[in-house]
Amino acid sequence: MSERMIPKRSQVPVEQTWDLSHIFASEEAWQQEYEALSALPEKIAAYQGKLGSSAETLLRFFKEDDETGLRLNALYGYASCHSDEDTTNAHYLDMKSKAMRTAVALSAAGAFAAPEIMAISDETLEGFIKEQPGLEEYRRSLYLLRRKKEHILSPECEALLAAAGEMADTADNIGSALRDADMCFPDVTDGSGKTRKLTSGTLVPYLESADRDFRKTVFETYYNKLSQYRNTVAAALDGQFKQLRFFADARHYKTTLEAALFGREVPEQVYTNLIEAVHQNFGPMYRYVALRKKLLGVDELHMYDVYTPIVTDAAVEIPFEQAKETVLEALAVLGEDYLAILREGFENRWIDIYENEGKRGGAYSSGLGRPHPYVLLNYKENLDSMFTLAHEMGHSLHSYLSCQNQPVSTSDYVIFVAEVASTVNEVLLVRWLLNKTTDKKQRAYLLNHFMDQFKGTVYRQTMFAEFELEMGRMAESGQALTADALSEKYLALNKAYFGPDMVSDDGIALEWARIPHFFYNYYVFQYATGFSAAVAIAERILTEGENAVKDYKRFLSGGCSTDPISLLKIAGVDMSTPAPVESALKLFDELVSEMEKL
Repeated sequence: MSERMIPKRSQVPVEQTWDLSHIFASEEAWQQEYEALSALPEKIAAYQGKLGSSAETLLRFFKEDDETGLRLNALYGYASCHSDEDTTNAHYLDMKSKAMRTAVALSAAGAFAAPEIMAISDETLEGFIKEQPGLEEYRRSLYLLRRKKEHILSPECEALLAAAGEMADTADNIGSALRDADMCFPDVTDGSGKTRKLTSGTLVPYLESADRDFRKTVFETYYNKLSQYRNTVAAALDGQFKQLRFFADARHYKTTLEAALFGREVPEQVYTNLIEAVHQNFGPMYRYVALRKKLLGVDELHMYDVYTPIVTDAAVEIPFEQAKETVLEALAVLGEDYLAILREGFENRWIDIYENEGKRGGAYSSGLGRPHPYVLLNYKENLDSMFTLAHEMGHSLHSYLSCQNQPVSTSDYVIFVAEVASTVNEVLLVRWLLNKTTDKKQRAYLLNHFMDQFKGTVYRQTMFAEFELEMGRMAESGQALTADALSEKYLALNKAYFGPDMVSDDGIALEWARIPHFFYNYYVFQYATGFSAAVAIAERILTEGENAVKDYKRFLSGGCSTDPISLLKIAGVDMSTPAPVESALKLFDELVSEMEKL
Protein backbone atom coordinates (compact mmCIF):
# COMPACT_ATOMS: atom_id res chain seq x y z
CA MET A 1 0.00 0.00 0.00
CA SER A 2 1.55 3.32 -1.02
CA GLU A 3 2.34 5.88 1.66
CA ARG A 4 0.87 9.35 1.22
CA MET A 5 2.71 12.33 2.60
CA ILE A 6 0.55 14.37 4.95
CA PRO A 7 0.60 17.90 3.46
CA LYS A 8 -0.24 21.24 4.96
CA ARG A 9 -3.70 22.48 4.02
CA SER A 10 -2.22 25.07 1.68
CA GLN A 11 -0.49 22.28 -0.27
CA VAL A 12 -3.66 20.27 -1.01
CA PRO A 13 -4.76 20.47 -4.69
CA VAL A 14 -8.05 22.30 -4.94
CA GLU A 15 -9.74 19.45 -6.84
CA GLN A 16 -9.23 17.22 -3.80
CA THR A 17 -11.14 19.62 -1.55
CA TRP A 18 -14.79 20.47 -1.09
CA ASP A 19 -16.16 23.64 -2.65
CA LEU A 20 -17.76 25.67 0.13
CA SER A 21 -18.54 28.51 -2.27
CA HIS A 22 -21.78 26.62 -2.91
CA ILE A 23 -22.84 27.89 0.54
CA PHE A 24 -21.28 31.36 0.46
CA ALA A 25 -19.46 32.80 -2.53
CA SER A 26 -16.86 34.39 -0.26
CA GLU A 27 -15.97 35.07 3.35
CA GLU A 28 -17.23 38.60 2.81
CA ALA A 29 -20.66 37.17 1.96
CA TRP A 30 -20.49 35.03 5.10
CA GLN A 31 -19.60 38.09 7.18
CA GLN A 32 -22.53 40.03 5.76
CA GLU A 33 -24.89 37.18 6.63
CA TYR A 34 -23.38 36.95 10.12
CA GLU A 35 -24.11 40.62 10.69
CA ALA A 36 -27.61 40.27 9.26
CA LEU A 37 -28.42 37.30 11.49
CA SER A 38 -27.05 39.15 14.51
CA ALA A 39 -29.93 41.59 14.09
CA LEU A 40 -32.63 38.90 14.06
CA PRO A 41 -33.03 38.20 17.80
CA GLU A 42 -34.87 41.51 18.18
CA LYS A 43 -37.22 40.61 15.33
CA ILE A 44 -37.93 37.21 16.84
CA ALA A 45 -38.53 38.68 20.29
CA ALA A 46 -41.21 40.92 18.79
CA TYR A 47 -43.48 37.87 18.57
CA GLN A 48 -43.39 37.31 22.33
CA GLY A 49 -46.86 37.26 23.83
CA LYS A 50 -48.55 37.12 20.41
CA LEU A 51 -48.30 33.52 19.16
CA GLY A 52 -51.72 32.59 20.48
CA SER A 53 -53.36 35.76 19.19
CA SER A 54 -54.18 34.56 15.67
CA ALA A 55 -53.60 31.82 13.13
CA GLU A 56 -51.90 34.30 10.81
CA THR A 57 -49.38 35.35 13.47
CA LEU A 58 -48.54 31.75 14.35
CA LEU A 59 -48.04 30.79 10.71
CA ARG A 60 -45.87 33.85 10.05
CA PHE A 61 -43.71 32.98 13.05
CA PHE A 62 -43.23 29.39 11.82
CA LYS A 63 -42.30 30.56 8.31
CA GLU A 64 -39.78 33.07 9.59
CA ASP A 65 -38.38 30.51 12.02
CA ASP A 66 -37.84 28.08 9.10
CA GLU A 67 -36.03 30.75 7.12
CA THR A 68 -33.88 31.68 10.10
CA GLY A 69 -32.98 28.03 10.64
CA LEU A 70 -31.87 27.60 7.03
CA ARG A 71 -29.72 30.71 7.18
CA LEU A 72 -28.20 29.71 10.51
CA ASN A 73 -27.39 26.20 9.22
CA ALA A 74 -25.57 27.75 6.27
CA LEU A 75 -23.69 30.18 8.51
CA TYR A 76 -22.56 27.50 10.93
CA GLY A 77 -21.98 24.84 8.25
CA TYR A 78 -19.63 27.06 6.28
CA ALA A 79 -17.59 28.03 9.33
CA SER A 80 -17.56 24.51 10.78
CA CYS A 81 -16.39 22.88 7.55
CA HIS A 82 -13.64 25.45 7.13
CA SER A 83 -12.58 24.92 10.74
CA ASP A 84 -12.42 21.15 10.20
CA GLU A 85 -10.04 21.63 7.26
CA ASP A 86 -7.40 22.75 9.77
CA THR A 87 -8.41 22.68 13.42
CA THR A 88 -5.37 24.79 14.35
CA ASN A 89 -6.55 27.72 12.20
CA ALA A 90 -7.59 30.41 14.68
CA HIS A 91 -9.41 32.44 12.04
CA TYR A 92 -11.89 29.68 11.23
CA LEU A 93 -12.21 28.76 14.91
CA ASP A 94 -13.29 32.35 15.49
CA MET A 95 -15.83 32.16 12.66
CA LYS A 96 -17.21 28.93 14.11
CA SER A 97 -17.44 30.54 17.53
CA LYS A 98 -19.27 33.53 16.08
CA ALA A 99 -21.76 31.25 14.35
CA MET A 100 -22.34 29.34 17.59
CA ARG A 101 -22.90 32.58 19.52
CA THR A 102 -25.41 33.63 16.89
CA ALA A 103 -27.21 30.31 17.25
CA VAL A 104 -27.34 30.69 21.02
CA ALA A 105 -28.62 34.27 20.74
CA LEU A 106 -31.35 33.22 18.31
CA SER A 107 -32.29 30.27 20.50
CA ALA A 108 -32.50 32.51 23.56
CA ALA A 109 -34.58 35.09 21.69
CA GLY A 110 -37.09 32.42 20.66
CA ALA A 111 -37.19 30.65 24.02
CA PHE A 112 -40.65 32.08 24.70
CA ALA A 113 -42.16 30.21 21.75
CA ALA A 114 -42.44 26.72 23.24
CA PRO A 115 -44.26 27.80 26.43
CA GLU A 116 -46.59 30.08 24.46
CA ILE A 117 -47.51 27.40 21.96
CA MET A 118 -47.99 24.94 24.81
CA ALA A 119 -50.44 27.37 26.39
CA ILE A 120 -52.73 27.40 23.31
CA SER A 121 -55.66 25.07 23.91
CA ASP A 122 -56.23 22.09 21.62
CA GLU A 123 -59.55 23.58 20.48
CA THR A 124 -57.99 26.94 19.62
CA LEU A 125 -55.10 25.29 17.79
CA GLU A 126 -57.43 23.14 15.67
CA GLY A 127 -59.40 26.28 14.88
CA PHE A 128 -56.20 28.01 13.77
CA ILE A 129 -55.36 25.13 11.41
CA LYS A 130 -58.84 25.22 9.85
CA GLU A 131 -58.64 28.99 9.47
CA GLN A 132 -55.09 28.96 8.08
CA PRO A 133 -54.44 25.70 6.13
CA GLY A 134 -50.76 26.59 5.85
CA LEU A 135 -50.44 25.54 9.48
CA GLU A 136 -51.17 21.94 8.46
CA GLU A 137 -47.53 21.77 7.35
CA TYR A 138 -46.56 22.27 10.98
CA ARG A 139 -48.91 19.74 12.56
CA ARG A 140 -46.04 17.30 13.07
CA SER A 141 -43.89 20.03 14.66
CA LEU A 142 -46.77 21.03 16.91
CA TYR A 143 -47.25 17.42 17.99
CA LEU A 144 -43.55 16.95 18.79
CA LEU A 145 -43.55 20.16 20.80
CA ARG A 146 -46.74 19.56 22.71
CA ARG A 147 -45.78 15.99 23.66
CA LYS A 148 -42.96 17.58 25.65
CA LYS A 149 -45.42 19.58 27.75
CA GLU A 150 -44.20 18.28 31.11
CA HIS A 151 -40.61 19.04 30.09
CA ILE A 152 -41.18 22.65 28.93
CA LEU A 153 -40.41 25.30 31.55
CA SER A 154 -41.47 28.90 32.04
CA PRO A 155 -40.34 31.49 29.48
CA GLU A 156 -37.76 32.81 31.94
CA CYS A 157 -36.33 29.34 32.60
CA GLU A 158 -36.36 28.48 28.91
CA ALA A 159 -34.40 31.65 28.18
CA LEU A 160 -31.88 30.72 30.86
CA LEU A 161 -31.42 27.20 29.49
CA ALA A 162 -31.04 28.54 25.96
CA ALA A 163 -28.39 30.98 27.13
CA ALA A 164 -26.52 28.09 28.73
CA GLY A 165 -26.33 26.31 25.38
CA GLU A 166 -22.92 27.69 24.40
CA MET A 167 -21.47 26.78 27.78
CA ALA A 168 -22.89 23.27 27.45
CA ASP A 169 -20.74 22.68 24.36
CA THR A 170 -17.52 23.45 26.23
CA ALA A 171 -16.71 19.85 27.17
CA ASP A 172 -17.13 18.65 23.58
CA ASN A 173 -15.07 21.58 22.28
CA ILE A 174 -12.26 20.81 24.72
CA GLY A 175 -12.27 17.15 23.75
CA SER A 176 -12.26 18.01 20.05
CA ALA A 177 -9.43 20.54 20.36
CA LEU A 178 -7.39 18.06 22.39
CA ARG A 179 -7.87 15.18 19.94
CA ASP A 180 -7.55 17.08 16.70
CA ALA A 181 -5.11 19.88 17.47
CA ASP A 182 -3.11 19.36 20.67
CA MET A 183 -2.52 15.61 20.83
CA CYS A 184 0.83 14.92 19.19
CA PHE A 185 2.28 11.41 19.01
CA PRO A 186 5.90 10.29 18.50
CA ASP A 187 6.92 9.03 15.09
CA VAL A 188 7.14 5.26 14.71
CA THR A 189 9.59 3.15 12.73
CA ASP A 190 8.39 0.23 10.63
CA GLY A 191 10.20 -3.04 9.93
CA SER A 192 12.11 -1.57 6.99
CA GLY A 193 13.46 1.26 9.12
CA LYS A 194 11.16 3.89 7.64
CA THR A 195 9.93 6.62 9.97
CA ARG A 196 6.17 7.12 9.92
CA LYS A 197 4.03 9.88 11.36
CA LEU A 198 1.61 8.58 14.01
CA THR A 199 -1.71 10.40 14.37
CA SER A 200 -5.22 9.44 15.39
CA GLY A 201 -5.93 9.25 11.65
CA THR A 202 -3.04 6.87 10.89
CA LEU A 203 -3.47 4.65 13.97
CA VAL A 204 -5.93 2.14 12.51
CA PRO A 205 -4.28 1.96 9.05
CA TYR A 206 -0.97 1.18 10.79
CA LEU A 207 -2.69 -1.46 12.93
CA GLU A 208 -3.81 -3.10 9.69
CA SER A 209 -0.16 -3.76 8.81
CA ALA A 210 0.98 -7.35 8.30
CA ASP A 211 4.10 -6.55 10.37
CA ARG A 212 3.16 -7.64 13.89
CA ASP A 213 6.17 -5.99 15.56
CA PHE A 214 5.22 -2.72 13.88
CA ARG A 215 1.61 -3.10 15.04
CA LYS A 216 2.77 -3.65 18.61
CA THR A 217 5.06 -0.62 18.44
CA VAL A 218 2.24 1.55 17.05
CA PHE A 219 -0.23 0.35 19.70
CA GLU A 220 2.14 0.85 22.63
CA THR A 221 3.46 4.20 21.36
CA TYR A 222 -0.03 5.57 20.82
CA TYR A 223 -1.51 4.49 24.13
CA ASN A 224 1.60 5.36 26.16
CA LYS A 225 1.32 8.89 24.82
CA LEU A 226 -2.47 8.96 25.17
CA SER A 227 -2.07 8.14 28.86
CA GLN A 228 -0.51 11.59 29.33
CA TYR A 229 -3.84 13.15 28.29
CA ARG A 230 -6.14 10.77 30.19
CA ASN A 231 -6.98 13.10 33.07
CA THR A 232 -7.86 15.98 30.74
CA VAL A 233 -10.12 13.79 28.59
CA ALA A 234 -11.74 12.32 31.71
CA ALA A 235 -12.39 15.83 33.05
CA ALA A 236 -13.98 16.79 29.72
CA LEU A 237 -16.20 13.68 29.81
CA ASP A 238 -17.10 14.43 33.41
CA GLY A 239 -18.15 17.91 32.31
CA GLN A 240 -20.11 16.47 29.40
CA PHE A 241 -22.19 14.18 31.59
CA LYS A 242 -22.65 16.82 34.26
CA GLN A 243 -24.20 19.15 31.68
CA LEU A 244 -26.37 16.31 30.35
CA ARG A 245 -27.53 15.60 33.91
CA PHE A 246 -28.17 19.31 34.51
CA PHE A 247 -30.42 19.65 31.46
CA ALA A 248 -32.16 16.33 32.16
CA ASP A 249 -32.89 17.36 35.75
CA ALA A 250 -33.99 20.84 34.70
CA ARG A 251 -36.51 19.38 32.25
CA HIS A 252 -37.77 16.73 34.68
CA TYR A 253 -36.41 13.63 32.99
CA LYS A 254 -35.53 10.71 35.23
CA THR A 255 -32.23 9.96 33.50
CA THR A 256 -29.92 11.38 30.87
CA LEU A 257 -30.81 8.41 28.66
CA GLU A 258 -34.52 9.23 28.86
CA ALA A 259 -33.77 12.86 28.03
CA ALA A 260 -31.73 11.86 24.97
CA LEU A 261 -34.22 9.35 23.58
CA PHE A 262 -37.51 11.10 24.35
CA GLY A 263 -37.01 13.77 21.71
CA ARG A 264 -36.08 11.10 19.17
CA GLU A 265 -39.27 9.12 19.90
CA VAL A 266 -37.22 6.01 20.62
CA PRO A 267 -38.32 3.80 23.53
CA GLU A 268 -35.58 3.24 26.12
CA GLN A 269 -36.01 -0.51 25.84
CA VAL A 270 -34.64 -0.36 22.28
CA TYR A 271 -31.33 0.71 23.86
CA THR A 272 -31.34 -1.80 26.70
CA ASN A 273 -32.70 -4.61 24.50
CA LEU A 274 -29.77 -4.11 22.12
CA ILE A 275 -27.27 -4.59 24.93
CA GLU A 276 -29.15 -7.63 26.21
CA ALA A 277 -29.37 -9.22 22.75
CA VAL A 278 -25.64 -8.80 22.18
CA HIS A 279 -24.83 -10.20 25.62
CA GLN A 280 -26.89 -13.25 24.75
CA ASN A 281 -24.94 -13.63 21.51
CA PHE A 282 -21.34 -13.34 22.65
CA GLY A 283 -20.80 -16.88 21.31
CA PRO A 284 -20.34 -15.92 17.63
CA MET A 285 -18.02 -13.08 18.67
CA TYR A 286 -15.87 -15.45 20.72
CA ARG A 287 -15.73 -17.85 17.74
CA TYR A 288 -14.65 -14.96 15.54
CA VAL A 289 -11.86 -14.07 17.97
CA ALA A 290 -10.74 -17.72 18.16
CA LEU A 291 -10.78 -17.95 14.34
CA ARG A 292 -8.72 -14.77 14.03
CA LYS A 293 -6.18 -16.15 16.52
CA LYS A 294 -5.94 -19.42 14.62
CA LEU A 295 -5.62 -17.90 11.14
CA LEU A 296 -3.02 -15.35 12.26
CA GLY A 297 -1.06 -18.26 13.74
CA VAL A 298 -0.30 -16.55 17.05
CA ASP A 299 0.00 -18.05 20.53
CA GLU A 300 -1.75 -15.02 22.01
CA LEU A 301 -4.15 -12.64 20.25
CA HIS A 302 -3.60 -9.04 21.36
CA MET A 303 -5.64 -5.90 20.78
CA TYR A 304 -3.08 -4.77 18.19
CA ASP A 305 -4.05 -7.87 16.16
CA VAL A 306 -7.71 -6.84 15.78
CA TYR A 307 -7.48 -4.72 12.62
CA THR A 308 -5.00 -6.57 10.43
CA PRO A 309 -6.69 -8.61 7.68
CA ILE A 310 -6.68 -12.36 8.19
CA VAL A 311 -6.07 -12.86 4.45
CA THR A 312 -3.17 -10.44 4.16
CA ASP A 313 -1.92 -11.17 0.64
CA ALA A 314 -5.30 -10.39 -0.94
CA ALA A 315 -5.27 -6.70 0.01
CA VAL A 316 -5.29 -4.31 -2.93
CA GLU A 317 -4.69 -0.60 -3.32
CA ILE A 318 -7.89 1.24 -4.26
CA PRO A 319 -7.31 4.76 -5.63
CA PHE A 320 -10.10 7.23 -4.97
CA GLU A 321 -11.21 7.32 -8.61
CA GLN A 322 -11.56 3.54 -8.63
CA ALA A 323 -13.49 3.63 -5.35
CA LYS A 324 -16.00 6.06 -6.85
CA GLU A 325 -16.61 3.83 -9.86
CA THR A 326 -16.98 0.72 -7.72
CA VAL A 327 -19.49 2.43 -5.42
CA LEU A 328 -21.52 3.56 -8.43
CA GLU A 329 -21.61 0.02 -9.83
CA ALA A 330 -22.53 -1.54 -6.49
CA LEU A 331 -25.37 0.90 -5.88
CA ALA A 332 -26.83 0.68 -9.38
CA VAL A 333 -29.58 -1.51 -7.91
CA LEU A 334 -30.98 1.68 -6.31
CA GLY A 335 -31.75 3.17 -9.72
CA GLU A 336 -30.43 5.81 -12.07
CA ASP A 337 -32.01 8.68 -10.13
CA TYR A 338 -29.99 7.69 -7.06
CA LEU A 339 -26.80 7.34 -9.11
CA ALA A 340 -27.32 10.77 -10.70
CA ILE A 341 -27.14 12.43 -7.28
CA LEU A 342 -24.05 10.38 -6.40
CA ARG A 343 -22.33 11.51 -9.58
CA GLU A 344 -23.27 15.11 -8.83
CA GLY A 345 -21.52 14.81 -5.47
CA PHE A 346 -18.46 13.14 -6.97
CA GLU A 347 -18.07 15.58 -9.86
CA ASN A 348 -18.92 18.86 -8.15
CA ARG A 349 -16.69 18.73 -5.08
CA TRP A 350 -19.01 17.76 -2.27
CA ILE A 351 -16.07 15.81 -0.78
CA ASP A 352 -12.86 16.78 1.04
CA ILE A 353 -10.81 13.71 0.29
CA TYR A 354 -7.40 13.29 1.92
CA GLU A 355 -5.78 13.94 5.30
CA ASN A 356 -3.77 17.11 5.82
CA GLU A 357 -2.02 18.54 8.86
CA GLY A 358 -4.54 19.70 11.45
CA LYS A 359 -7.54 18.28 9.61
CA ARG A 360 -10.29 16.80 11.73
CA GLY A 361 -9.93 13.05 11.97
CA GLY A 362 -12.39 10.41 10.85
CA ALA A 363 -15.17 11.03 8.38
CA TYR A 364 -18.63 12.57 8.31
CA SER A 365 -21.43 13.88 6.15
CA SER A 366 -22.32 17.42 7.19
CA GLY A 367 -26.07 16.80 7.07
CA LEU A 368 -26.67 20.04 5.17
CA GLY A 369 -29.35 19.38 2.61
CA ARG A 370 -29.36 22.84 1.15
CA PRO A 371 -27.69 23.45 -1.20
CA HIS A 372 -26.30 19.93 -0.62
CA PRO A 373 -24.36 17.95 2.00
CA TYR A 374 -20.59 17.98 2.34
CA VAL A 375 -18.45 14.93 3.13
CA LEU A 376 -15.18 14.96 5.05
CA LEU A 377 -12.89 11.98 4.45
CA ASN A 378 -9.32 11.03 5.33
CA TYR A 379 -9.05 8.61 2.40
CA LYS A 380 -6.31 5.94 2.68
CA GLU A 381 -6.66 4.08 -0.69
CA ASN A 382 -7.76 0.80 0.90
CA LEU A 383 -10.92 -1.28 1.15
CA ASP A 384 -11.99 0.32 4.41
CA SER A 385 -11.77 3.80 2.91
CA MET A 386 -13.89 2.72 -0.05
CA PHE A 387 -16.55 1.51 2.37
CA THR A 388 -16.30 4.80 4.24
CA LEU A 389 -16.98 6.65 0.99
CA ALA A 390 -20.10 4.54 0.37
CA HIS A 391 -21.14 5.03 4.00
CA GLU A 392 -20.85 8.83 4.08
CA MET A 393 -22.52 9.25 0.69
CA GLY A 394 -25.41 7.19 2.06
CA HIS A 395 -25.80 9.81 4.78
CA SER A 396 -25.55 12.56 2.21
CA LEU A 397 -28.24 11.21 -0.10
CA HIS A 398 -30.53 10.66 2.88
CA SER A 399 -30.10 14.33 3.82
CA TYR A 400 -30.42 15.51 0.24
CA LEU A 401 -33.57 13.51 -0.55
CA SER A 402 -35.26 14.45 2.71
CA CYS A 403 -34.62 18.14 2.06
CA GLN A 404 -35.80 17.84 -1.54
CA ASN A 405 -39.05 16.10 -0.59
CA GLN A 406 -39.99 17.56 2.80
CA PRO A 407 -40.80 21.05 4.00
CA VAL A 408 -38.20 22.60 6.26
CA SER A 409 -40.10 21.65 9.40
CA THR A 410 -39.89 17.89 8.70
CA SER A 411 -36.73 17.63 6.59
CA ASP A 412 -34.25 16.86 9.35
CA TYR A 413 -34.36 13.13 10.12
CA VAL A 414 -33.70 12.03 13.69
CA ILE A 415 -30.51 10.36 14.81
CA PHE A 416 -32.10 6.94 15.27
CA VAL A 417 -32.48 6.45 11.51
CA ALA A 418 -29.31 8.35 10.63
CA GLU A 419 -27.10 5.27 10.29
CA VAL A 420 -29.53 3.22 8.21
CA ALA A 421 -28.93 4.72 4.77
CA SER A 422 -25.16 4.74 5.23
CA THR A 423 -25.08 1.08 6.23
CA VAL A 424 -27.46 -0.03 3.47
CA ASN A 425 -24.82 1.29 1.06
CA GLU A 426 -22.12 -0.73 2.83
CA VAL A 427 -24.15 -3.94 2.78
CA LEU A 428 -24.99 -3.51 -0.90
CA LEU A 429 -21.32 -2.84 -1.64
CA VAL A 430 -20.05 -5.96 0.11
CA ARG A 431 -22.77 -8.11 -1.45
CA TRP A 432 -21.82 -6.80 -4.90
CA LEU A 433 -18.12 -7.45 -4.29
CA LEU A 434 -18.81 -10.98 -3.00
CA ASN A 435 -21.00 -11.78 -5.99
CA LYS A 436 -18.23 -10.67 -8.35
CA THR A 437 -15.58 -13.10 -7.15
CA THR A 438 -15.31 -16.88 -7.11
CA ASP A 439 -11.70 -16.84 -5.94
CA LYS A 440 -11.65 -18.39 -2.47
CA LYS A 441 -8.88 -16.14 -1.18
CA GLN A 442 -10.58 -12.99 -2.42
CA ARG A 443 -13.88 -14.17 -1.01
CA ALA A 444 -12.24 -14.91 2.34
CA TYR A 445 -10.69 -11.42 2.27
CA LEU A 446 -14.07 -9.79 1.68
CA LEU A 447 -15.75 -11.94 4.32
CA ASN A 448 -13.00 -10.95 6.72
CA HIS A 449 -13.67 -7.30 5.94
CA PHE A 450 -17.44 -7.66 6.34
CA MET A 451 -17.05 -9.55 9.60
CA ASP A 452 -14.72 -6.85 10.86
CA GLN A 453 -17.27 -4.20 9.84
CA PHE A 454 -19.97 -6.18 11.60
CA LYS A 455 -17.84 -6.65 14.69
CA GLY A 456 -16.98 -2.97 14.70
CA THR A 457 -20.53 -1.79 14.11
CA VAL A 458 -22.69 -4.16 16.14
CA TYR A 459 -20.50 -5.61 18.88
CA ARG A 460 -18.06 -2.72 19.31
CA GLN A 461 -20.66 0.07 19.14
CA THR A 462 -22.87 -1.84 21.57
CA MET A 463 -19.88 -2.03 23.91
CA PHE A 464 -19.49 1.73 23.50
CA ALA A 465 -23.21 2.15 24.19
CA GLU A 466 -22.94 0.09 27.36
CA PHE A 467 -19.92 2.13 28.47
CA GLU A 468 -21.82 5.36 27.77
CA LEU A 469 -24.77 4.06 29.79
CA GLU A 470 -22.38 3.32 32.66
CA MET A 471 -20.98 6.87 32.47
CA GLY A 472 -24.50 8.28 32.61
CA ARG A 473 -25.33 6.18 35.66
CA MET A 474 -22.08 7.23 37.35
CA ALA A 475 -22.89 10.90 36.78
CA GLU A 476 -26.47 10.48 38.00
CA SER A 477 -25.26 8.84 41.21
CA GLY A 478 -22.86 11.71 41.86
CA GLN A 479 -19.72 9.70 41.07
CA ALA A 480 -16.92 11.58 39.34
CA LEU A 481 -15.79 10.28 35.96
CA THR A 482 -12.10 9.95 36.77
CA ALA A 483 -9.56 8.43 34.42
CA ASP A 484 -9.01 5.48 36.75
CA ALA A 485 -12.73 4.74 37.16
CA LEU A 486 -13.36 4.98 33.41
CA SER A 487 -10.37 2.81 32.57
CA GLU A 488 -11.47 0.13 35.03
CA LYS A 489 -14.97 -0.03 33.55
CA TYR A 490 -13.76 0.06 29.96
CA LEU A 491 -11.24 -2.75 30.47
CA ALA A 492 -13.89 -4.96 32.08
CA LEU A 493 -16.24 -4.40 29.13
CA ASN A 494 -13.46 -5.08 26.63
CA LYS A 495 -12.76 -8.43 28.28
CA ALA A 496 -16.47 -9.35 28.32
CA TYR A 497 -17.04 -8.49 24.64
CA PHE A 498 -13.87 -10.08 23.20
CA GLY A 499 -13.83 -13.17 25.40
CA PRO A 500 -11.17 -15.57 26.69
CA ASP A 501 -9.05 -15.83 23.52
CA MET A 502 -8.23 -12.10 23.51
CA VAL A 503 -5.47 -10.56 25.59
CA SER A 504 -6.88 -7.21 26.71
CA ASP A 505 -3.63 -5.25 26.80
CA ASP A 506 -3.32 -2.56 29.45
CA GLY A 507 -3.34 0.20 26.84
CA ILE A 508 -6.82 -0.68 25.62
CA ALA A 509 -8.21 0.42 28.99
CA LEU A 510 -7.57 3.97 27.72
CA GLU A 511 -9.34 3.60 24.39
CA TRP A 512 -12.29 5.62 25.71
CA ALA A 513 -10.02 8.67 25.65
CA ARG A 514 -9.76 8.66 21.84
CA ILE A 515 -13.45 8.11 21.00
CA PRO A 516 -15.19 11.42 20.07
CA HIS A 517 -18.64 9.81 20.03
CA PHE A 518 -18.79 9.72 23.83
CA PHE A 519 -19.52 13.46 23.60
CA TYR A 520 -22.49 12.86 21.27
CA ASN A 521 -25.23 12.20 23.85
CA TYR A 522 -26.14 8.52 23.51
CA TYR A 523 -25.47 8.35 19.80
CA VAL A 524 -23.41 5.20 19.30
CA PHE A 525 -26.11 2.58 19.97
CA GLN A 526 -27.76 3.70 16.75
CA TYR A 527 -24.83 2.40 14.72
CA ALA A 528 -25.77 -1.09 15.93
CA THR A 529 -29.54 -0.70 15.55
CA GLY A 530 -29.04 1.07 12.24
CA PHE A 531 -26.80 -1.72 10.97
CA SER A 532 -29.42 -4.29 11.94
CA ALA A 533 -32.16 -2.39 10.12
CA ALA A 534 -29.89 -1.83 7.13
CA VAL A 535 -29.10 -5.54 6.76
CA ALA A 536 -32.82 -6.28 6.59
CA ILE A 537 -33.49 -3.47 4.09
CA ALA A 538 -30.55 -4.39 1.84
CA GLU A 539 -31.54 -8.04 1.77
CA ARG A 540 -35.09 -7.03 0.84
CA ILE A 541 -33.80 -4.80 -1.98
CA LEU A 542 -31.66 -7.62 -3.38
CA THR A 543 -34.44 -10.22 -3.18
CA GLU A 544 -37.57 -8.19 -3.98
CA GLY A 545 -36.15 -5.60 -6.36
CA GLU A 546 -38.15 -2.60 -7.58
CA ASN A 547 -40.90 -2.57 -4.94
CA ALA A 548 -38.36 -2.72 -2.13
CA VAL A 549 -36.32 0.07 -3.77
CA LYS A 550 -39.42 2.27 -4.01
CA ASP A 551 -40.23 1.68 -0.35
CA TYR A 552 -36.64 2.44 0.60
CA LYS A 553 -36.64 5.73 -1.33
CA ARG A 554 -39.87 6.70 0.43
CA PHE A 555 -38.01 6.16 3.69
CA LEU A 556 -35.03 8.22 2.45
CA SER A 557 -37.40 11.03 1.49
CA GLY A 558 -39.30 10.91 4.77
CA GLY A 559 -37.20 13.22 6.94
CA CYS A 560 -38.96 13.28 10.31
CA SER A 561 -42.47 13.34 8.85
CA THR A 562 -43.41 10.56 11.26
CA ASP A 563 -41.70 8.76 14.15
CA PRO A 564 -38.56 6.73 13.28
CA ILE A 565 -40.11 3.35 14.05
CA SER A 566 -42.93 4.08 11.58
CA LEU A 567 -40.46 5.38 8.98
CA LEU A 568 -38.51 2.14 9.08
CA LYS A 569 -41.73 0.16 8.74
CA ILE A 570 -42.18 1.95 5.39
CA ALA A 571 -38.91 0.32 4.32
CA GLY A 572 -40.10 -3.06 5.60
CA VAL A 573 -38.36 -3.24 9.01
CA ASP A 574 -40.03 -3.30 12.44
CA MET A 575 -37.54 -2.06 15.02
CA SER A 576 -40.14 -2.20 17.79
CA THR A 577 -39.23 -5.89 18.01
CA PRO A 578 -35.83 -7.47 18.67
CA ALA A 579 -36.10 -9.42 15.41
CA PRO A 580 -33.81 -7.21 13.24
CA VAL A 581 -31.00 -7.26 15.82
CA GLU A 582 -31.32 -11.00 16.35
CA SER A 583 -31.39 -11.55 12.59
CA ALA A 584 -28.23 -9.49 12.13
CA LEU A 585 -26.45 -11.44 14.87
CA LYS A 586 -27.53 -14.68 13.18
CA LEU A 587 -25.99 -13.40 9.93
CA PHE A 588 -22.72 -12.80 11.75
CA ASP A 589 -22.80 -16.38 13.04
CA GLU A 590 -23.29 -17.59 9.45
CA LEU A 591 -20.39 -15.46 8.20
CA VAL A 592 -18.09 -16.92 10.84
CA SER A 593 -19.18 -20.43 9.84
CA GLU A 594 -18.47 -19.75 6.15
CA MET A 595 -15.10 -18.27 7.01
CA GLU A 596 -14.24 -21.33 9.09
CA LYS A 597 -14.98 -23.55 6.06
CA LEU A 598 -12.95 -21.38 3.67
